[in-house]
Amino acid sequence: MTEQTTQQPTTGYDRIYGYLRTLDSSPGVYRMLDAESRVLYVGKARNLRNRVSNYSRPGNHSPRIARMISETASMMFLTTRTETEALLLEQNLIKQLKPRYNVLLRDDKSFPNILVTKSHAYPQIKKHRGAKKEKGSYFGPFASAGAVNRTLKQLQRVFLLRNCTDIEFENRTRPCLQYQIKRCSGPCCGKISDEDYADTVRDAESFLQGRTKRIQETLAKHMQDASDNLEFERAAALRDRIQALTQVQSAQGINPQSTEEADVIALHTDGGQACVQVFFYRANQNWGNHDYYPRISGDEDPSEVMEAFVGQFYAHRDPPKMVILSHGLDNDELMADALAEKAGRKVDVITPQRGEKAELVHNALRNARESLARKMSETATQARLLKGLAEAFELPKPPQRIEVYDNSHIQGAHAVGAMVVAGPDGFEKNQYRKFNIRGDNLVPGDDFGMMKEVMTRRFQRLLKEDPDRTTGSWPDLLLIDGGAGQVSAVREIMTELGVGDIAMVGVAKGEDRDAGKEEFYRTGKRVMALRHNDPVLYFIQRMRDEVHRFAIGTHRAKRSKAIGATPLDDVPGVGATRKRALLAHFGSAKAVTRANLADLKAVVGVSDSLAQTIYDYFHEKG
Repeated sequence: MTEQTTQQPTTGYDRIYGYLRTLDSSPGVYRMLDAESRVLYVGKARNLRNRVSNYSRPGNHSPRIARMISETASMMFLTTRTETEALLLEQNLIKQLKPRYNVLLRDDKSFPNILVTKSHAYPQIKKHRGAKKEKGSYFGPFASAGAVNRTLKQLQRVFLLRNCTDIEFENRTRPCLQYQIKRCSGPCCGKISDEDYADTVRDAESFLQGRTKRIQETLAKHMQDASDNLEFERAAALRDRIQALTQVQSAQGINPQSTEEADVIALHTDGGQACVQVFFYRANQNWGNHDYYPRISGDEDPSEVMEAFVGQFYAHRDPPKMVILSHGLDNDELMADALAEKAGRKVDVITPQRGEKAELVHNALRNARESLARKMSETATQARLLKGLAEAFELPKPPQRIEVYDNSHIQGAHAVGAMVVAGPDGFEKNQYRKFNIRGDNLVPGDDFGMMKEVMTRRFQRLLKEDPDRTTGSWPDLLLIDGGAGQVSAVREIMTELGVGDIAMVGVAKGEDRDAGKEEFYRTGKRVMALRHNDPVLYFIQRMRDEVHRFAIGTHRAKRSKAIGATPLDDVPGVGATRKRALLAHFGSAKAVTRANLADLKAVVGVSDSLAQTIYDYFHEKG
């Protein structure tokens, strides 16, 4: 690929026209930039010269495109070998640069999977999110953690697979509660043979692959054999498993017969807003759905919105065998080729008109329409609350970004700071931030000092990354959990950083520390309160409760990690696998620190050189 940039002295249509002399008919990606070199738009083209030529002539451009052209000060071009490569590159650049005039997928979290591990003689079944690095069989994606948890619970009832960690497994001397309530077969204590446990693992994997009929037939045969052999207790247990499996199947909702593996993507637009519903079907089973609200201008064609969404959605995800759309793309085959190139196998992209697949699309469209209606209602309510907030605190206009801060610790230990963000779309969870308090010179429990550290780090970073406040990442209003002291401390550090113009309000519980009697503190103004039934007060309480929840959750996670830490975590060369081997061999981390060199060398998987490293690490430290 080659890249070329050229500076032209003119603007708008004339400036774009000036690039035509240097362009040929190659496929590629173009970027349109404003006078300050900020990317306005990223697009792909089968023929760069023809595509750019369309922008160089005034004509039937939508208001959005006409406005974008008028702001264009320069362009950049990347030529590619094929149009498919251009499409993949375009979507990667959109996700990276987030141009103002592109359709943007704002919520881009990963989806959880179910993992059946294969690194242990008795495989574990568990929830997994992120890179698939651990050895085992992965099944998913599921639409949410809740969908995974429900499926795991059902699988445990039917197949009795363990969900404990390997360390817990190795250190059990008697069955745990999961065995007592018939959620585990007790392999840790020899309650099931290796062969029988392996059979249940295969059955669980077959179920997740959609082969439920064969499993039921096998279980029914085993139950009949047990009954014929007068093994009534075993027959009753198998009967219970068959009943649980039947309940699982009946609770899975719409299970298509002809759609083994597909994502159904449906788009609904209204009033300049869009909702996209994605339903996940795997192994002929409905594994849940998730809604998205991409940023649009309102004058895009449905095919344009759908193409942008599909490209960005699969930029960092593996596509299924089939992608079923509610609206066709301008070039379905191009998108199918791009997804196939990413997946390394064939991917069908279809827009069905009849049959079962069309019914799946109709169901997804109904959900998209209902979700967007709820979203628009919530947005209208949110707009009224932001306007009321501006009036209550005498702000020049309704805030578009509110940042709420809080700290959490226990007598100074495991201290964390938390920031949540709210705006016209409600809470923006992908903008939440946590801060591990680093101040070594802080007095334990010094809330003022902790808040100063958090605010210093937050705004020093903003000043470095966006000094001109052009990206929308700067807050219009800060809500601080605390009274006059906290507000004064934060105002002091903000003034030192040169950002003292940002509005700030301290929220403190008033008389008797009761909710509804909050007092609000602002620099240079008298303390105030809101009516106990004021919707704005409830809005502030929700934001304060959310930052409390996030701060406490972050603190608990940090504390739990510290509790589970062992001296082995810091030994060079000792990863998770060797750590498990050492703990299984010696029984505890303390015993490892006291072990002699010969005993360390006897551990399976620990080489002589690593044994020497471990021995030297603990004995050099005394």
